[in-house]
Amino acid sequence: MSMSPTEKLQLDVQGHTAVVTINNPAANTWDAESLSGLKTLIAALNADKNIYALVITGSGEKFFSAGADLKMFASGDKAVAQDIGLKFGQAFEALADFRGVSIAAINGFAMGGGLECALACDIRIAEEQAQMALPEAKVGLLPCAGGTQRLTALVGAGWAKRMILCGERVNAETAHRIGLVEELVPRGESLQAALDMASAVAQQSPVAVSFCKALIHEARDAVMPKGLILERERFVQLFDTVDQKEGVNAFLEKRQPEWKNA
Repeated sequence: MSMSPTEKLQLDVQGHTAVVTINNPAANTWDAESLSGLKTLIAALNADKNIYALVITGSGEKFFSAGADLKMFASGDKAVAQDIGLKFGQAFEALADFRGVSIAAINGFAMGGGLECALACDIRIAEEQAQMALPEAKVGLLPCAGGTQRLTALVGAGWAKRMILCGERVNAETAHRIGLVEELVPRGESLQAALDMASAVAQQSPVAVSFCKALIHEARDAVMPKGLILERERFVQLFDTVDQKEGVNAFLEKRQPEWKNA
């Protein structure tokens, strides 16, 4: 495949590796266009037998991805929430089910849906200055693209609760220590480290790799689909609450929210 379906995702094929760069300045946020584009792009890469690995990173030096563009949720429209929640789920589940090996090169902040994108990858490499969080509850939302399920599977319930329920942000060193990322590298070196790992993948049989990946996912796939569906359902239900609209608008207006617990 030679072209990306959207300018917000740049595609560069290097040998057997597809490099996808999230390119939506200034914070590489996800929106309907880029999420639909990712799903379409993954399908095309799956069909290309020459592609063995996928590396995803962020454009610029500050952000891998800051997550969802919260302006989409300012109105509190449930139909919008349902549509975007489904697009997030479809995009990141497609990424998680990519036929080959997917590697996130986390070159900066990975927040909310940005971290969920990295969580959907097989392997995560973070630069030393990177920071990660799932802060959705601070704006009256919840992680609806696999965050509650995949983070817990990686780091256990305790750290998942610290990050999701307490809104704790972790630096790259902590992320490496708790198993959130598999490798820690100096600033500016995550992409090359990911490319080096992808080249190691190319030394193995792509058919054998795809079989092995499916087997590794076997136990997860027995329980996770139900949780992923429930995530999206609960996300939409939040749009019946006063706190959802208050949280999102407080963030956009750069003020502290006033929770009503309703």
